[in-house]
Amino acid sequence: MEGNIRWVALTAVAPVAWGTNYWVTREFLPPDTPLYGAALRALPAGLVLLGLCRQRPRGACWGRSAVLGLLNVSVFFVLVYAASQLLPTSIASTVMALSPLAMMLLAWPLLSERPGLAHLAGAAIGLGGVCLMLLTGTAGASASGLLASAAAMLVSSTGYILAKRWNTGTDVLASTAWQLIAGGLFLLPAAAVVEGPLPALSAPALLAFGYVALVATALAFTAWFTGLRHLPAGTVGLVGLLNPVTGVLLGTVVAGEVLTVRQWCGLALVLAGVVLGRPARAGRRGGGRARLPPAAGKHPATSPPPAIPNASAALRAGQEE
Repeated sequence: MEGNIRWVALTAVAPVAWGTNYWVTREFLPPDTPLYGAALRALPAGLVLLGLCRQRPRGACWGRSAVLGLLNVSVFFVLVYAASQLLPTSIASTVMALSPLAMMLLAWPLLSERPGLAHLAGAAIGLGGVCLMLLTGTAGASASGLLASAAAMLVSSTGYILAKRWNTGTDVLASTAWQLIAGGLFLLPAAAVVEGPLPALSAPALLAFGYVALVATALAFTAWFTGLRHLPAGTVGLVGLLNPVTGVLLGTVVAGEVLTVRQWCGLALVLAGVVLGRPARAGRRGGGRARLPPAAGKHPATSPPPAIPNASAALRAGQEE
């Protein structure tokens, strides 16, 4: 129980940081360069993490890092950047609250993680809260912005489930760094062709990019992928509901966006959905932590899995699975 709560608390760092990212992007970053904006978010974060772990991908990790970088970074960051510019902070972040349901549905066939009653109830209540907050006639909720935000949710949910499926015990800093660098490298040539030369950035924009890269990306993605390794996808998805909560509160307190009583009720339902997917229920299911198969005749079921000494050993173990 206590261990699960610690993993949930660590995982919660990610959606809270992502919730602040919408406001920072909308207020301080240039609105017409989503490709450069996504690249400048991904590459510095990936290089910082790579400098900390000092590991390079081997074997199948090359291809998997490229796929995950494309989904979780290249496409996702561009869509989030566009949604942040097209929608109010509260609306842009709230659309992402559909992610728990998407992750549960994807985790069932891809990870054999059948969603429990608490997870389904939490997702349904959270979805109800999303509907209350969105279906209010809020000004500025453009169709293109909503489509960009919904597409970002679907792409990232798929990428997160694949990241959990392909987990082979590799250091989480390393695997996160590889994804961010791969995604950033995909973005740079596309930005040069589509958006032309990199525009001049003001001092506030540079500081905002520093926050987005280090806090909302390097720190947040490391916390998120760590949670995916130790908790079921359904629990992690429900923790992600703190993303819209943060975005709504920040948009209201800092950006001056006004919420109706109906939207506050929706916010309360979102929080109730997080509480319903409490970690104690997930812990009893025991489906969250990725384990390596023990050698025959060793490590009984009550013992922890053996440690992975290096990345190549982790790859071999993953291939055997």
